[in-house]
Amino acid sequence: MSGCPLAGPPVHRATIESVASKRGKQTVRDMILSMLVITAVAGVVYIFIPHDDKADPIKAVDYRVELATARRAAPYPVAAPAGLPEGWKPTSVSYEGRNGSGWHLGFLDPDEKYVAVEQSTVPAKKYVPQVSQHAENTGRTREVSGRSWEVWKGSKYDALVLHAEGVTTVVTGSAPADRLAEMAGALKTASAADDASDAPAGAGAGAAGASGAPAAS
Repeated sequence: MSGCPLAGPPVHRATIESVASKRGKQTVRDMILSMLVITAVAGVVYIFIPHDDKADPIKAVDYRVELATARRAAPYPVAAPAGLPEGWKPTSVSYEGRNGSGWHLGFLDPDEKYVAVEQSTVPAKKYVPQVSQHAENTGRTREVSGRSWEVWKGSKYDALVLHAEGVTTVVTGSAPADRLAEMAGALKTASAADDASDAPAGAGAGAAGASGAPAAS
């Protein structure tokens, strides 16, 4: 007999490439299966857990304390609206005693457009573009409640601007011009003592008892 090896069936050896390819396909498949399971669970949770699709994520704020504080601290008459009709919602408030003594009061109008009242001792040339998203003075004015407000226009916000000794008052936002004018016409100044019961505590409540001259008097 010769020394030739016996013939037998061919031996198939897995290569590194084939093993990696197989594992890659398994990983993708596992990921897809996992995503399907997660999606199914999320769907069950959404169906069986109570939820309110009409819930309003923006809550009205009570700004009475901040308004009273600002009116005690600010070096100018702090303005806030009195007697706004239903549908206006106060959403933000702040007072910064440094860097120009800035007063901010933000609202959503009845159409859910943004309107803000901004006041500061910072020079108007710098301050107005800052709070109005770089609106520019049109050179026109608008009479509101017997006062002449400058009309500013911008790509994001428009603004009405009132200058007085030591303070600039700005009514600005994404709301249309008539809404800005409505807010400007409602602004009043009052002493801190008047604020405890007069400032609105929530949406649509007017400061019916607030007294005093219009803003920046």
